[in-house]
Amino acid sequence: AMKNAVPQAASLLLEKLLLLVHVRALPGGTEGGEPPPAPSAYYDTSCFRRGDLLEVPRTLFIHFGIYLGENRVAHLMPDILPAFTDDRRQIQRVVTNKRLILGVITKTASIRVDTVEDFAYGGSILVNHMDRLFKDQVLGSEEAARRAEKLVGTTAYSLLWNNCEHFVTYCRYGAPVSFQTDKFCETVKMIIRDQRSVLASVLVGLASIICLGLAPSTALPTIFITFVLWMAG
Repeated sequence: AMKNAVPQAASLLLEKLLLLVHVRALPGGTEGGEPPPAPSAYYDTSCFRRGDLLEVPRTLFIHFGIYLGENRVAHLMPDILPAFTDDRRQIQRVVTNKRLILGVITKTASIRVDTVEDFAYGGSILVNHMDRLFKDQVLGSEEAARRAEKLVGTTAYSLLWNNCEHFVTYCRYGAPVSFQTDKFCETVKMIIRDQRSVLASVLVGLASIICLGLAPSTALPTIFITFVLWMAG
């Protein structure tokens, strides 16, 4: 029973993490605690211009999109469904957590067009907040929108190398950049360099061996991870 419980717990943890990171909940209230989408009157789209870069701060990350006008936003989301069907009506439906998680695992995504309400999902929206970081690199608004429209469809996904931030920075500034990725990599470097992480990996490994028993599936990852952290530190 314990062996089955561990993968289930890991899957649940990943799903909860993705709920915090991304912009949608399961439709029909299948997951409790998620706020309903904001009504259309919640967002004043009259202040948005075609080609604007929209940011929605989340608990752990920021979600990005390009405003196309007429209450439409192009944004990149992990999604497994485009790998199995070309039916645009099915793909355009709300991305459930299972579709999203499988999209992350299989590195499949779609650049899709949704309403501002579906894109923001009740969060506050920042407009062109990244322009200050790129200054003279800002492309024309129409050019940014056209780039976004041209890329709509299935695409590869990578949390570090091709996420929603890479998409919008390419469209508006001409170069795919992700400051969130840079911060994440710096944090990983700090963890690796901190020798306390070696001790932590040993303790976690010993705990897994005690709970699951001594086996290659528990002992080898413990030894390998500890060795890598030690050599990289």
